[in-house]
Amino acid sequence: MKSIMVICKGEADRYTLLTELVSHDVRVFPSLDEALSVLSRLFFDAVFVDMEALSGGAGSVTKGMKEIWKRAPSCEVVVLTSPQAVRDAVEAVRNGAADYLATPVQPEELHLVMQHLFKSAALKSELGEQNDEHWYESELGALRTNSPKMVSLYDKVQRVAGTRSTVLLTGETGTGKSFLARLIHMNSKRRGRQFISVHCGAIPEPLTESELFGHEKGAFTGAIKRKAGKFELAEGGTIFLDEIGTVSHATQVKLLSVLQDREFQRVGGEETIPCNVRVIAATNEDLEELVRKGQFRRDLYYRLNVFPIEVPPLRERREDIPKLAELFMKRGKPIGKEINSVHPKVVEAFMRYDWPGNVRELENLVERACILETSFELTPESIPQDLFVQDRCPVSFETDTELPLAEARQQAVDRFERLYLTQLLASTRGSIAQTAERAGITTRQLHKLMTRHGLKKEIFK
Repeated sequence: MKSIMVICKGEADRYTLLTELVSHDVRVFPSLDEALSVLSRLFFDAVFVDMEALSGGAGSVTKGMKEIWKRAPSCEVVVLTSPQAVRDAVEAVRNGAADYLATPVQPEELHLVMQHLFKSAALKSELGEQNDEHWYESELGALRTNSPKMVSLYDKVQRVAGTRSTVLLTGETGTGKSFLARLIHMNSKRRGRQFISVHCGAIPEPLTESELFGHEKGAFTGAIKRKAGKFELAEGGTIFLDEIGTVSHATQVKLLSVLQDREFQRVGGEETIPCNVRVIAATNEDLEELVRKGQFRRDLYYRLNVFPIEVPPLRERREDIPKLAELFMKRGKPIGKEINSVHPKVVEAFMRYDWPGNVRELENLVERACILETSFELTPESIPQDLFVQDRCPVSFETDTELPLAEARQQAVDRFERLYLTQLLASTRGSIAQTAERAGITTRQLHKLMTRHGLKKEIFK
């Protein structure tokens, strides 16, 4: 069930929407002003808004969209428009709306839009575009830190947020670069406009230019209509380019043009489109090394590296582990469960572990532990004990002499396997093929071992 807001004056359209969306949680408002205060307090998956309410009579579509994005940057917006006002609806789409519906609303058209709407949202999640939608400025728990390195980092974020400067975030996978990019946006003057996050490494190379810059109808096979790219949708806002080191030389040339000239062309198009977008890029690779190898353009590197911020790995900010664990516990516990604290032994184990998957690994592990936990406290029984082996030597494990030799030996083997696979997956960034090759086993054998030890490749990416 989705949570949907309807802002519409027409009784007939309101009735159609309420009737056809009966399986969802729908709230109806006659005007944008009445809806905005609720939109600030509650989460909605989608907002259906008619053109009259959006423009506010003497106002503008752009201003109305800006007010919605200021309060709900991650929700999907569908504009209701009369056939005579389609041009204004297109303007709303350029300002970030996901789609538009002609009035009077037809049930079959509404269902098609709903399918497209939430299929698109699922795809965004899969591509990593909205992976961090729960990280907002209001998540003050994530900003509380006892680490001098993080205090210095947040100071840099505060200083650069209000500027137009391009920011390059570097650091290992899972350190929170997406969170910092969103934090910069939410504390900038662009916070009322779109924040578009693109995981460059997740987009097939032939589609990268089209995804970023859009394409014209007929530009290539399958281009059945004009499509706006991410830069066009982010106009006036911020675009976050994650894993920037993975883009091809051809895409690098276009990115350089955008950063230098503040304009671009759609694939297959001749129209030059002005671009007022702030760029935040991130990478877990050494871009300087890629430049030396000729795999990344030097001029683009300098354009991106205007304000570099290096994000420390979790093992270099251990002071924050207890607070982060508590934060993830509160966020990750299933509805109806009362888990109020973390057992000291669990905290001690967390503090010893090196966290190759960084903050993301900690969050995933705590979420899993919350599902397994049956008491009011996150106890050692819910945590994979062999994950937190302190000794770096795989043959040095504590031995339970109360066990028979065969059982004790199997425990040692299991601990070694998990430690070995954890470190190997971390070094290959979760690549199944590379890990299997380096381990000298098949990918099928690797999958079986990972399943047995509760390892998921996502936490190492």
